Amino acid sequence: MARFNEGCYEGQGRGYRGKVTVQVTLSAERIESVKVTEQNEIRGIGWGLNTSPVETLPGLIVEYQSLNIPEVEGAELTSKAILDGAAAAIKASGAGKELIAELKAAPGPVPPKATDEERTVDLLICGAGAAGLAAAIEAKLSGAEVLIVEKQGITGGSTARSGGKILGAGTKWQKRQGIYDSPDMVYDYLMEVGDRRGDFMSPVKTRYVADHLNSTLDWLSSIQYSIKGDPEEVLAQPWQELTRPGRNEDGSLKKGSYTVQDVEPIHVSLQPWRVHNSPGGGGQTNGEGGEISVPLTLYYENDLGGEIVYNTALSELLTDGSGAVTGAVCKKAAGGTLTVHARKGVILATGGYGRNKEMCARYPTAHYFSTAPHGNVGDGLVAAEKIGARNFVHPGVQVVYTSLTCGIGINDESGLIVNEKGDRVVNEWTYQYTVGDALAASGSNCGWYITSGKEPYPGVKLGYKMAVAGKSKDPVAGSIEGLARKMGCDPERLQKTFDRYCELVEKGVDEDFGKPAEFLHPIEGPKYAALRLHPCITVTFGGLEIDVSARVLRPDGSFIPGLFAAGEVAGTGFYGTEYPTCGTSICGAMMFGRAAARTALGLEKI
Repeated sequence: MARFNEGCYEGQGRGYRGKVTVQVTLSAERIESVKVTEQNEIRGIGWGLNTSPVETLPGLIVEYQSLNIPEVEGAELTSKAILDGAAAAIKASGAGKELIAELKAAPGPVPPKATDEERTVDLLICGAGAAGLAAAIEAKLSGAEVLIVEKQGITGGSTARSGGKILGAGTKWQKRQGIYDSPDMVYDYLMEVGDRRGDFMSPVKTRYVADHLNSTLDWLSSIQYSIKGDPEEVLAQPWQELTRPGRNEDGSLKKGSYTVQDVEPIHVSLQPWRVHNSPGGGGQTNGEGGEISVPLTLYYENDLGGEIVYNTALSELLTDGSGAVTGAVCKKAAGGTLTVHARKGVILATGGYGRNKEMCARYPTAHYFSTAPHGNVGDGLVAAEKIGARNFVHPGVQVVYTSLTCGIGINDESGLIVNEKGDRVVNEWTYQYTVGDALAASGSNCGWYITSGKEPYPGVKLGYKMAVAGKSKDPVAGSIEGLARKMGCDPERLQKTFDRYCELVEKGVDEDFGKPAEFLHPIEGPKYAALRLHPCITVTFGGLEIDVSARVLRPDGSFIPGLFAAGEVAGTGFYGTEYPTCGTSICGAMMFGRAAARTALGLEKI
């Protein structure tokens, strides 16, 4: 009796961004092919890499005739969606529960044995986000023997989960849109924002950043990368639209490249426009950062032959008798260790600590959520501090307060926002991180957007409608006092705040915080809603201190020989308590990643 009903069937699973459609072709006795035919997952996480789920899981299902395939670390939602979609397709063929259960229990890839290994290379790079990949490419192009160890099963780190924005200063893209800007203007802006609440900025490093923003953008735009795979299959995939690899005369795929889509005002209050969007980006979106991390990864792996050891995390740094770093011990997810001896040194690009609850507990955002990868728990900080590096505990983090039901708080919504005590603490029209910084500085673990649903913002209207209909947990009441009780704050205090705000609206002048008159929106009832704004941490500040050559410093200002760092792990001196503008982190990560590689190899500065 045949095991399967022959034919081609479709099924769906639910991924990070919705439905993932999987097509399974069956013969009488086996699974002949598995293809993802529709998906809207994030490039650089769900698809686009040599190791991402769309590229790897379908083939493994066929190879092992099994649905017992390990999920890709860092891309679990897409992995599960593909496996669920394949199961649903097989079920659609008429297969019973017993057969589906059998496939889910069938032997899959054999986990690697827990072994200890030892390697020697010129340069070890820990982390394959924007900083690590840029460092690896720079070193590889210089002829060095490079090894990257990456904690996840994919590259990209926080960059892949970001909006893919890069800061520029008087670039050719700005000029095309008639925007005047310069490195001096960017420097002045970064210093001004950084010193609003405390003197945390390094003028030397900030000057270096401002002067090298454009060369970093040009460097990224110069990279041309190859895509593996059959050209017919690659070009047939609708999600390759942004890549548009095309075909060479011999039928092979053309190389892809990074392009700047446009320059935008990330917030109407920030002038001039200097945030450069990756393809498909715009506004406060996440997931376009793969347009940066994918080109870097594919260029390093496919074109330069670079090596990445996945599912392996930094554990400790090795030093010689003089205190110089000579390598590192890394732990494999499968068990065992990889000890790497590095002739030229180690570059830390392990990301921040946004997923480390203990490290973030010092901030008022105790019950935060984070868009950072789960592996961002401060591994590099801990390892470097143990050998004498300075780990600066910064008094702030990049935090934005946003609604989990209607998404407000990250755009230009400018109504009345109060902290958890019921106090107004900021000009709500300012940049999202200015609002977040003020709420955090007031010691508030959340914000509340007070509305009667009549402001000219679609997100606010949606949130109000959901609250009134009982489709969200946001409180609704017929009076401000009643609303305060449901919010858990002092009714008298909130009423006083509300009455003062209404007074300012009527005057048309914000005497307290200087919000422009056109954004003083009346709140007139008859029902009032408080839309809860939850704190979200995306970038952490502080950490290791580096100089402009990306050398890691000790508390006394001397540098640790053989140890370099770039990206979020080394944010000391680059931020105040407020994130200055989108695009700062990614551009700085690539810039100092390249600087770290060049310093380690004894080359001239970028």
